[in-house]
Amino acid sequence: MSPSVRTAIASRLRTEMPATDQILTVAQMRAAEAALIAAGETVDSLMLRAGRGAADWVWRVAAGRPVTVLCGPGNNGGDGYVIAETLRARGLAVAVQAPLEPATDAARRARAAFGGEVGGRAKGGVFVDCLFGSGLARPLGDELAALVRDLARSHAYSIAVDLPSGVASDSGELLDERLPQFDLTIALGAWKFAHWLLPAMDMMGQLRLVGIGVQAVEGAATVVTRPALRAPARDAHKYRRGLLAVVGGDMPGASLLAARSAMHAGAGYVKLLSGDIPPAVPDDLVVETGKLPEALADERIAALAVGPGLGRGTHGRDRLQAALERDLPTLCDADALVLLRPGQLAGRKAGLILTPHAGELAQLFEAFAIPAGERLSRLRGLAAATRAVVVAKGPDTIVAAPDGRLSVAPPAPSWLSAAGTGDVLAGIAASRLATGVEPFAAACEAVWLHGEAARLAGPAFAASELVAALPLAYAACL
Repeated sequence: MSPSVRTAIASRLRTEMPATDQILTVAQMRAAEAALIAAGETVDSLMLRAGRGAADWVWRVAAGRPVTVLCGPGNNGGDGYVIAETLRARGLAVAVQAPLEPATDAARRARAAFGGEVGGRAKGGVFVDCLFGSGLARPLGDELAALVRDLARSHAYSIAVDLPSGVASDSGELLDERLPQFDLTIALGAWKFAHWLLPAMDMMGQLRLVGIGVQAVEGAATVVTRPALRAPARDAHKYRRGLLAVVGGDMPGASLLAARSAMHAGAGYVKLLSGDIPPAVPDDLVVETGKLPEALADERIAALAVGPGLGRGTHGRDRLQAALERDLPTLCDADALVLLRPGQLAGRKAGLILTPHAGELAQLFEAFAIPAGERLSRLRGLAAATRAVVVAKGPDTIVAAPDGRLSVAPPAPSWLSAAGTGDVLAGIAASRLATGVEPFAAACEAVWLHGEAARLAGPAFAASELVAALPLAYAACL
């Protein structure tokens, strides 16, 4: 397929993406399907809905080219037979590969309803992987893994239905080596964690969702979505919009970046609390020097940011302690996360956001005695132990709240892997806190704005250019 055709298809898919944001575990998905069946649906009716919905996407992508559908033994294979029959009935050339016989009643009925022959392949067209779906918990094995790779290699375009075969749904881990890349993955019923977590996320191509009527599931995780922001009220002034104080330290560049980004993320007044006047301070940023406890005593301060450029020595430790003792809504980043210890949070009542990268996260796990285990469980444990919203930032950013809420960010541009971009995120999140937004929502809003600013900044940007793109990212939410 030519690059221009791929680009056109991808553009069309992006504009038609459904707006649901629920992410379900395998157990939650099974319970949701059981609830639909209890309400009058059947396994067969749900399979028809899922398969026909997926077939609509395959039909658009195929654009008249032949399709090979790989069907497995379970209900994901049953979805594949429905897809094949739907496409065959529309006049498309369809070949079905079935290395394993159907093992469920619904899959057997779906195969019996397929009006074509099982066997053969349509090389050069579209490959549709319906071998195994979200319930897979073991490797495919050499023979089946080789078959999936061969089919993907011999077709121009590859589509996975629900999940690519060989992926662990709840963690995003790859159960087999050398799994192929897909151009499109069509989730069925609801998003799964593997759609949004590495390493699986990186092999799925475009992501699209086919609804089957699943209702909202209590306690389900969500995808971070575009926030609905508002312009300031007609009678707003700088203090009513929120005064954010950024606690500076030994390295002024990082705290300046955090302050500059905060100035573009909603707070009406941003002040840098620094022992000295740093070089190259923007004209519109207020810098207050002097003793930190006196500066923090200002009753107009709505929120604090501490950590970027703080330093890890005694001076930084003392400034972190003073900020935490003020007991205002606070964001801790960078050096503050390395210095943070459980005793410093005792007695705090105000909201707290922690924004660690992978190395800082490992140190927090150790400092707060979070036992080894599955990644999402550890993040929830850290959020509970610190009574803070934890933003585990990286190529697959996860936001965890102390009450168990969890949200996963859609992938942002990899150009964010540059020095200073974490300081920018810290400033955005702290600014949202200063406007009065509760910590979990503030964190999710910040993550979205950060990613959108990166998209708008284009390739090879520096942190200062990311800051410059923030007003346009904010405008996209109004």
